[in-house]
Amino acid sequence: MRHASLFPVGLRRDTGGNVLPIAAIGVLVAVIVVGSAVDLSRSYLARQQIQAACDAAVLAGRRTVTSNGFDTAAQNAAGNYFQANFSDDTQGTHGTGFDASSPDDGNTVVGTARTVVDTLLMRVFGHDSTTITVTCASSMGVGNADVMMVLDTTGSMNSTLSRSQTRIQALRAAMKNFYATMTSATASTNARIRYGFVPYSSSVNVGRLLMDLDPSYIVDRRTYQSRQYKVDTSSSTTSSWEQGSKSYSTENACNSAKLANETDYKDYGSGSNKTQRMYEYKCQKVSTGRFSSAWFIFSRYSERRYEYVYGPVEWPTSVYKTFAATTTPTGDYGANVSSTWSGCIIERSTVAQATFSYSSLTGISPKEAYDLDIDSPPESSSDATKWAPLWPEVAFRRWDDNGYTRSTTRDGDTAPSPCPTRARVLSEMSESEFNAVANSLVPDGNTYLDIGMIWGGRMISPDGIFSEVVNEEPDNGGEVSRHIIFMTDGVMEPNNIIQQAWGMEFWDRRVTSDGSSGDAARHTSRFLASCEAIKNKGIRVWVVAFTSGLSNDLKTCASDSSSFTANSAKELNTAFQEIAKQVGELRVIE
Repeated sequence: MRHASLFPVGLRRDTGGNVLPIAAIGVLVAVIVVGSAVDLSRSYLARQQIQAACDAAVLAGRRTVTSNGFDTAAQNAAGNYFQANFSDDTQGTHGTGFDASSPDDGNTVVGTARTVVDTLLMRVFGHDSTTITVTCASSMGVGNADVMMVLDTTGSMNSTLSRSQTRIQALRAAMKNFYATMTSATASTNARIRYGFVPYSSSVNVGRLLMDLDPSYIVDRRTYQSRQYKVDTSSSTTSSWEQGSKSYSTENACNSAKLANETDYKDYGSGSNKTQRMYEYKCQKVSTGRFSSAWFIFSRYSERRYEYVYGPVEWPTSVYKTFAATTTPTGDYGANVSSTWSGCIIERSTVAQATFSYSSLTGISPKEAYDLDIDSPPESSSDATKWAPLWPEVAFRRWDDNGYTRSTTRDGDTAPSPCPTRARVLSEMSESEFNAVANSLVPDGNTYLDIGMIWGGRMISPDGIFSEVVNEEPDNGGEVSRHIIFMTDGVMEPNNIIQQAWGMEFWDRRVTSDGSSGDAARHTSRFLASCEAIKNKGIRVWVVAFTSGLSNDLKTCASDSSSFTANSAKELNTAFQEIAKQVGELRVIE
């Protein structure tokens, strides 16, 4: 019995027979741990890859959205990007699908992607596969941005495109769609978007902006190619006294008749050579017989010829620049003409040099080219650093028998002086305010790319004369990105016989040495130097060539990956939309 009672105790102490069951349980646990780790790792990698593919797809879809919303083209772009970034063969998945849609007509693109990962080890426990589903979305996430639109409003913008739409009408529509896209992107955010405008052609209309800054920025006197109506002193003659036919019995009666008939001046002739006669009258007693006499009126005239003299004339601008009506004797035969400044300017002093350049170390070269200095204000004692009004009513061309001449002549005509719509500094704008600017654009004048870019730079430079506006802090305290959108429908096309931002080149010769040679090339050199000065300030320059082809000069001017060619109204709208998307900084929001 004693041995029987010790058997359970011995059995309990003998562990030799437990090794196999314990080992079996350990193997099973190890299989579960390793298998789940392997399969979870494969699922994790597949999830990461399909999420990345989903994000790329909705970004591509949103980037492709135009004014047509999330259309077939945008849907296809999203699908293609998903397929390019996720492959069942590579990931070892199957049953993969992707769907994209937009709840707000293209502003936000949302997507759902799903796939199935088959398990390798966990299937022995009845878990054959794992289904993965992810969501993604992209939208226009706009920060603070200043956008200066420098817009070609030359005469060619009135040309007709297809469907009887003019180029200027296509530009207006593209501008309005740009505003709508930016407004949609900033809805329910505190982002600040400001717009400024520099319509340009032969000059820019910035007179009121300069007068608001400081009236001394504009000169008080300026020499213009003009005309005066003067007496030709070498042509004056006086006639002999002639006796009238009517007699008077007394001297008093004669004097009364003389006063009634007296005239100061009479004008004769036509054209530029006009003759004036000044009449004199007197009463004189004349014998009418042996014992009789009577009083007669005698008259004579002095004749002098007036003529136009065409040449440089200095006119006071102190009243004209205030936008008050100003009178000048430049009308027909010296008649007074009243004129009021429209606001376009003649650039400050420059150098008639072939090439110009910009360096981040030394600035514009040569230094005397004040027209290319986009930052420095005028010096109070130096008219060379100031601007002057463009003044059509005093501007005249001149010619002789051989054509236009620099010599003072008696022959000439008025000089065309195109002036675009008024420029506007950066400001937040309502849709109606923005559209009013777009609708105000009127085509006229020649293509001076440089005057547009120079003033676009001046009006968005944080270091220039408009810096107080440019550097105004947004309420949200964030950084501000700065952009110039430069649109043109042509190449540089100066005209040397009109009044433009550099005067009247054939006569003033501020750009060329002979009034014509190298005119376009010299303006192009100014244009490119201005582009470099602007980009050096961290301002992104976008260039859109509308129906004209993207020249090397325009490509050089633009910032990297920031130039577009548009040959139709649709392509112009697409270009503006692409710029809006990049100004708006597309981003994934989920």
